[in-house]
Amino acid sequence: MKNSILLAIDLAKTHFQVCKLLPDDTEHSNKQIGRAALTKLLSTHKPALVAMESCGGAHHWARLAKSFGHTVKLIHPKAVKGLLVGQKTDKNDAFAIAIAARMSHLRSCAILTPENQGSQALQRARKLQVDQRTALMNQIRGLLLEFGLPIALGNSKLIEIVPEILEDADNGLPDVFRQVLLAQHTMLEVHNKQIEHFDKQVNLQVRLNPTCVKLCKLEGVGPIGALALSVRLNDGSEFAKGRDASACIGLTPKQHSSGGKTRLGHISKYNGDRQLRSLLFQGAMSVVKNVSKKTATTEKGLWLQNLIARRGKKVAAVALANKTVRTALALIKNDTEYKPRMLLA
Repeated sequence: MKNSILLAIDLAKTHFQVCKLLPDDTEHSNKQIGRAALTKLLSTHKPALVAMESCGGAHHWARLAKSFGHTVKLIHPKAVKGLLVGQKTDKNDAFAIAIAARMSHLRSCAILTPENQGSQALQRARKLQVDQRTALMNQIRGLLLEFGLPIALGNSKLIEIVPEILEDADNGLPDVFRQVLLAQHTMLEVHNKQIEHFDKQVNLQVRLNPTCVKLCKLEGVGPIGALALSVRLNDGSEFAKGRDASACIGLTPKQHSSGGKTRLGHISKYNGDRQLRSLLFQGAMSVVKNVSKKTATTEKGLWLQNLIARRGKKVAAVALANKTVRTALALIKNDTEYKPRMLLA
């Protein structure tokens, strides 16, 4: 890679900055080109190292560059940001990408297949619907509370009670508010139907994907978590060991070590894959809440019970999520089935 020509591309919607470095790292050019010109450049240029930030549109351009025989390196934007010299301009951004691409210790992000991107789009579309439904339910409850009508928690409770409120002519609600409430209730039903549709799509994708079927056998991993894990871990080639995968998702403690002293803190709220980490933590918390009520029959169950007794439920949930990611990577890389070790009688 160090002895090849480097094309560093600062991605955008229609205008792309391309910095070309020769094998001796001298800058040959750094200019802006259009979308069609970039496609032509990749198709006609002799095989080179193509570097981009892992951002919007990166996987499309990475797959296109690979189809033309180029070697592709997708770099995390945070790594590029630390190498930016001078003010933020397209030229400086492209040059920073080029410098980052020459640094061998910066790991390349995996290139998603169109199928993986489709699964990822399904997860994100479902999450958006869930978030919008939650916001809508909170608004309906807040508006009704202003009129002295508190509503019990739960989606089903709200769906059932709103028609009754609308039909009650003696509750003193003004006509304009009744119209608003009816529109909000109709929108809530639309969100519920859309989420049900996405859930069916997720279950179908999981049944058709052998990797997801394996991952569903892990403790605290359901269909949505299994699909998200399969997309993030891909074929496992991006990670040399399990800790790399869990660190990428953000399930390992932050380090602040110096002078030979290792200092470990909490897991980061902002680093890693926040959505996947949240799914794994929620699944792990459900396992943690149930495991303390039962007699452990597996080695993992006994380990989890002891950890809960020493550190509490939340720390145990994070530890279980960490172990889940490591186990999932091993299952994918070794093509094996999950079989928890049973305790000896």
